[in-house]
Amino acid sequence: MRAWVGALLLLASLGAARAEEVVASLSQNQVSITAFFDGSEIFVFGAVKRYSPPPADAGPLQVLVSIVGPIGPVTVRRKERVAGIWINTDEVIVDRAPYFYANASTVPVREMLSHTDQMRNQIGLPWLVDLRGAPEEIADPFDFRDAVVRLRSSEGLYSELPGAVRLVDETLFDVSVPLPANLVEGDYTARVFLTRDRQVVDSFETTIAVRRSGLEDWIYRLAQDQALIYGLLSVALALALGWAAAALFRYLRP
Repeated sequence: MRAWVGALLLLASLGAARAEEVVASLSQNQVSITAFFDGSEIFVFGAVKRYSPPPADAGPLQVLVSIVGPIGPVTVRRKERVAGIWINTDEVIVDRAPYFYANASTVPVREMLSHTDQMRNQIGLPWLVDLRGAPEEIADPFDFRDAVVRLRSSEGLYSELPGAVRLVDETLFDVSVPLPANLVEGDYTARVFLTRDRQVVDSFETTIAVRRSGLEDWIYRLAQDQALIYGLLSVALALALGWAAAALFRYLRP
């Protein structure tokens, strides 16, 4: 008898936890970087599947779409002017930082998620850009972490897009997240969160593969795998272009 009661309670708790689910998809799961790549966008869309209506006193449903990646260490250098010349004086390695970061949401993140849920789900730059230690002689080491955020934000690599997600009748949602032209190759993680009362109700996650293709990929692989051949071809191409320009100039000169 107790076993049956326990099983029923477990099913009931699972049903409550699954009262609302997110069903989402992306316009593309692969982005190709070619020689003429000038940026792209990811269209994220989906719906909310309900197994039971939310409680009468529940807050409004909110949606957050996060695209992040690739994550790795970053070397940051501080420049100072010495004898009229700008030189690197200090260097700090920021242990962990995403190359690209975009958060699109129905409302600002602080209004839809508690501090604890942001930390638990690694939502927001304070939890993604991590400086665990720095040389003792470095003054204000966290300025280097802030510099990563500031520089990548100015390059269009970090962005917060509150209000960008369109939510219709707490059921259908969509958003277009722009991808800049200066993307790097790697795996990017796209996540969708449903929240109520500043807590995560459900989430969805998938991967976006960003890869070089065509002539861009061939040149990159050649430079990495056959550096000597790449160097000789570069010199030969420069000489050929110089000769062609000189010949054209002589032809056009009266």
